[in-house]
Amino acid sequence: MNLGAAALAAATGLAGAGTLAALTPARRRARLVGAVVAASGMAGAVSGLSALAGQSWQVWWPWLLPLAGVRLAADALSGWFLLLIGGVAAIVGVYTTGYAGSSGRGASSRGALAALPVFACAMLVVPVAASVSTFLLAWELMAASSLLLVLAEHRQRVSVREAALWYAVMTQAGLVVILLGLMWLATACGGESFTAIRAGAAALSGPVRAGVFLLTAVGFAAKAGLVPLHPWLSRAHAEAPSHVSALMSAAMVKLGVYALIRVGLDLLGGGPAWWWLLLGAFGALSALYGILQAALASDLKRLLAYSTCENAGLITLGVAAAGVLTTLHRPALAGVALGAALLHALNHAAFKSLLFCSAGSVVHATGTRDLDDLGGLSKRMPVTTGLFAAGALAAAALPPGNGFVSEWLLIQSLTGGLSSAQVITMIAAPIVVAVVALTAGVGVATFVKALGTGFLARPRSDAASRAHESPAGMLAGMALAATGCLVLALAPQITGPALGRVAGRLRVGTPLDRSGVTLRLDGIASTLAPATIAGVLVVLLTAIAVTTRLLGRRRRVATRAWDCGTGPLTARMEYTSTSFAEPLQRVFDHVMRPEQDIDVTHHIESDYLVASVAYRRKVPDRIEAHLYRPLLAAGRAWGRAARVLASGSVHRYVTYMLVTLLVVLVAEVFR
Repeated sequence: MNLGAAALAAATGLAGAGTLAALTPARRRARLVGAVVAASGMAGAVSGLSALAGQSWQVWWPWLLPLAGVRLAADALSGWFLLLIGGVAAIVGVYTTGYAGSSGRGASSRGALAALPVFACAMLVVPVAASVSTFLLAWELMAASSLLLVLAEHRQRVSVREAALWYAVMTQAGLVVILLGLMWLATACGGESFTAIRAGAAALSGPVRAGVFLLTAVGFAAKAGLVPLHPWLSRAHAEAPSHVSALMSAAMVKLGVYALIRVGLDLLGGGPAWWWLLLGAFGALSALYGILQAALASDLKRLLAYSTCENAGLITLGVAAAGVLTTLHRPALAGVALGAALLHALNHAAFKSLLFCSAGSVVHATGTRDLDDLGGLSKRMPVTTGLFAAGALAAAALPPGNGFVSEWLLIQSLTGGLSSAQVITMIAAPIVVAVVALTAGVGVATFVKALGTGFLARPRSDAASRAHESPAGMLAGMALAATGCLVLALAPQITGPALGRVAGRLRVGTPLDRSGVTLRLDGIASTLAPATIAGVLVVLLTAIAVTTRLLGRRRRVATRAWDCGTGPLTARMEYTSTSFAEPLQRVFDHVMRPEQDIDVTHHIESDYLVASVAYRRKVPDRIEAHLYRPLLAAGRAWGRAARVLASGSVHRYVTYMLVTLLVVLVAEVFR
């Protein structure tokens, strides 16, 4: 047993110990479980690093699962996602030691804490599953344990139950289509192990390959939260405890992308360009729709959830671009696109862990997620504010944030596709580049809004004015995530060898050529020096701050700059989240179709004297309103109609059985 297998075995054993630790007394339960989850995550990350270093391994336990057994194997692709998931689990474990112990009954209950290490362990098993049955078992264990965690606070809020119902239905529907696709693939290839599938996939007919890809892509896209299969994401991520939201958004969503790569590029060996163009279209739609919803959201956690939808779309765009460029025999560009997708997955895991943990810190201190009711947290929660600002910089894809590097790589691969000989690719490439640029611009506005209205200015509610800094365990977990963002921002070239091994495993070009502090791309003349950019920005900002300070000492302003100098600035004079987003809402008014209502109350004595004005705005999910609500209404109508069949008559039920038997016999005769 090599280091990677031993580390994964240790991670699994620690997860079992964490489940038992949830049975300990309440005063130390959260600390024990959090520490064990952190240790399990670090062991998983070590296993991933081992696989990325070239130490692949495989095991088969035929006795562990009836009929098929359990097959596990690790390669470079598995290693990348093991590193990602293990890192997030380690961060969340440290954070949990402070969060779950002081967040109330839901997150600190025995059931919620027992499910947490199971969820983390199941996610670690998914990338190393090497057969259809093992993969489906780990996938379902991941879904079931995460559902229990989403339900952790169902006694506190009714909205949690609705979110859990949406998540349960959509994740199980996704499992059904994944099951159909993978079983079809295993049957056609004559074996359910991934080795047998790779050997037999080349001989499959085009319709079979396309059918398998489409079925599995739908199920994996649902797990990744791609539009239009996203309604569960904004609900579940917003209503789950914040440490669970971080695990789901930063780690679980990426496994949908992992499965797309594993099935589409590895097991099926790629496919025609239309597969990837279709996948890229949904990725672009998800990126644009997700960031628009995030820009207009006033709920902090819902904003971050829609941002995850956007980033999942960008990662999927990179995978789709790699698939298209592979069919065009452009291995160098395909490697850059795949490298951009994988690097952005890792970057997103780092900064979204930080942002959701920071949001949990805000909820812990104030009891609210509404940005309109926050403000002024920078003075009361300076550490949380600084860490959230670091995450917001990364999520906005501005230099020197780590999100900027991977989005720059994605644009480089897409612009390289402009020289393609295929007309459809020449048309799609500039459209996708424009979509990425637009999402980046709206993303900046979104996180400026979140930071400015939520943390700066003056508090707009009593809860915000009474806020306090979070416990040390929560701050330590957030600091770990911020450290990961910093390393990936300043030295992304350290990922070059690992990305090269993943690219070699998938038979595309090496994406990065590591050279000192400069990031060089394989086959592209563009270069980037993130550390140099960061250094220049620090020098410029320092110079501006010093200059402003020196000039400010010489000039005294005797009057106030606001309210004509007649009074102090109040919270009513500030931008709220709703008012800040209103100009952007007007630009995309026909796309988002917000619902607005103004209620004017007059004095009883006179209709000309206004007592109060109430403004309400709601931005509904148009896809949910026009796609899912009609489907749900049709399902309810079908259910009511089906009640006629269940009349309670035994004779009728016997008739049903007889008719079914006759249909089966006739079908067997004419088969």
